[in-house]
Amino acid sequence: MPVWKPIVPSGEAPLYERIADAIEQDIRDGALPSGTRLPPHRDLAHALSVSIGTVTKAYGEAERRGLLVGHVGRGSFVAGRSHGAAASNGPVDLALNLPAGGPGPRHFAEALARLRRRSDLALAAEYAPPEGLESVRRIGGQWLQSRHGVAIDPAEIIQTNGGQHALALAFGAIARPGETILCEAATFYGVKTLAEVVPYRLHGVDLDAGGLKPAALEKAIAETGARVVYTIPTLQNPTTITMTAARRKQIAAIARKRDLLIVEDEAYRAIAAPEDRPPTFTELAPDRTIHVATISKAFSPGLRLGFLRAPTSAIREQILHHVRAIGYAPPALGALVFSQWIEDGTADLIADQIVQDALARSDVARRILGSAMTPPGSQQSIHVWIPMSALDAERAAGRALRAGVELTPPDAPIVAPDKISGLRVCLGGAPDLVALEAALTVVAQALQSDVGHQTRALV
Repeated sequence: MPVWKPIVPSGEAPLYERIADAIEQDIRDGALPSGTRLPPHRDLAHALSVSIGTVTKAYGEAERRGLLVGHVGRGSFVAGRSHGAAASNGPVDLALNLPAGGPGPRHFAEALARLRRRSDLALAAEYAPPEGLESVRRIGGQWLQSRHGVAIDPAEIIQTNGGQHALALAFGAIARPGETILCEAATFYGVKTLAEVVPYRLHGVDLDAGGLKPAALEKAIAETGARVVYTIPTLQNPTTITMTAARRKQIAAIARKRDLLIVEDEAYRAIAAPEDRPPTFTELAPDRTIHVATISKAFSPGLRLGFLRAPTSAIREQILHHVRAIGYAPPALGALVFSQWIEDGTADLIADQIVQDALARSDVARRILGSAMTPPGSQQSIHVWIPMSALDAERAAGRALRAGVELTPPDAPIVAPDKISGLRVCLGGAPDLVALEAALTVVAQALQSDVGHQTRALV
């Protein structure tokens, strides 16, 4: 049997760390499933033409990261979940919507090593302008152009602490407490939380395969007098629907006619294939759209970095006023790390891998869940949606949890329960493709159980 031989990346990090990075990558890609026994130190050292000591340090580093488990006399094995869905440390998390992968210890080590030579590093210890450092906003413009296909002048960009912060700033600038905000009938749970705290009244608008229904939006405006609509137009959360180009033009026309402001949340746009990214509302109605973007879904949620563009100077000033009141200015260090990764090409390499992983995981979901799930608005998505009655969704989620798989609570994204219900299944939480397949098999079985109680069968 041939010895497993990792592809060791180049870089400035020590060789043993790069071998550990290769182990991590192969685990992520499914080349090393949970429970796989790695080659003995001597065999891998011979295959890589390195010393046994280097392999020993690499395995030790991989164990420190939680990737491997060593057993005296037996060898080193890939940690994580067994072929069953559940592990002793808890259920497989298909509830939290995160990308699989992202920057690892090697990336941070290399970025920090290069960052110390940057002339703007000292700025990280000072108060930044409320809109963020100019260098970070310039990088933000590059990211939006290359990964979103959206051209926004860096001078118009406001740096935020992720998408949630950007949405709080946007709503705070254009909506009063107690005011009604229109949104899709099922939406991002963070907006529901924001609405509870401020508070705002959320009014769910019906949607179909093309996105928000124009007639339903017109009716909601007439009934509520709302001045603001919040939408996730690309790979909508939770339904994965991508609003069509024609529908976006219709919604933009309604916004002009009704003097409606649009808050456009493009959290998932960087995941979608370029051909699955219709023009943004910022392009169709720049004078009445607040554009919100984040790196959380296509790069890293932990860096807490987002970008916001306001439609007018007056709204921009209101947003900056809120920035000063809440935190004075965005922190610079994490943003400078991201800037370094953009400039040296690391960000594109990581983002490309995340998109490829999203495609592979979406393929697994399509194969196992079949027609039970709504076809996503792009072939690659980090979550899928299974429409069903609220009662069936609660039952299926409970059965899955008892079998070791945690799903998003069915009522979490729902704003208008009379219009929509179902289950969101997030694909990034399983440690590898093998574990994901096992977890999704549990979900499929949960959907098929008690078919007498099901209102929608799994085909």
